[in-house]
Amino acid sequence: MLRTVVLISGHGSNLRAFLGACADGTVPATVVAVGADSEAPGLEHARSAGIPVFVEPLERGVDRDAWGDRLADVVESCAPDLVILSGFMRVLPPTFVHRFAPMIINTHPSFLPEFPGAHAVRDASAAGVTETGASVIVVDDGVDTGPILAQRRVPVLDGDTETVLHDRIKIVERELLAEVVRDLAARGSAVLQEN
Repeated sequence: MLRTVVLISGHGSNLRAFLGACADGTVPATVVAVGADSEAPGLEHARSAGIPVFVEPLERGVDRDAWGDRLADVVESCAPDLVILSGFMRVLPPTFVHRFAPMIINTHPSFLPEFPGAHAVRDASAAGVTETGASVIVVDDGVDTGPILAQRRVPVLDGDTETVLHDRIKIVERELLAEVVRDLAARGSAVLQEN
């Protein structure tokens, strides 16, 4: 059973699905804490499940490295085997990444390296592509540039709004995250070394 800490920024729909998969045994992991950079609505999923939560805000004018160190200290105190960024909308400083690398992964709503960054679904819609996707990557010092662990295409359908497309991508993100965590639980860091 992998001990995981999940970091979120929003409503936590992927977190809710991941907690359910852990609870029903389809993913061999335990979420030991959920953190956010603000009092995100998604923290309620963790609170409802009796999982500790923490908030480490990055306020305007605050030194990013100092914020990253504080966040890393809290995460490290939970003794995780794996850190999962699931809708976490902050770029982590290298000092944070290096403390947990390579056991820090991110879900992303595009078929990387296509459409990196915070507005991947909007960017795909604006580009007029016929398909986009979802990816799970190892977090590195760049923005969505780490080794790809799993990804799958998602079609863009006529009449899709950004919200409708994003909801369809999230379904695939959840499936890929579950697959990657199962693989990591079974084979450990060998999974990361293959990518």
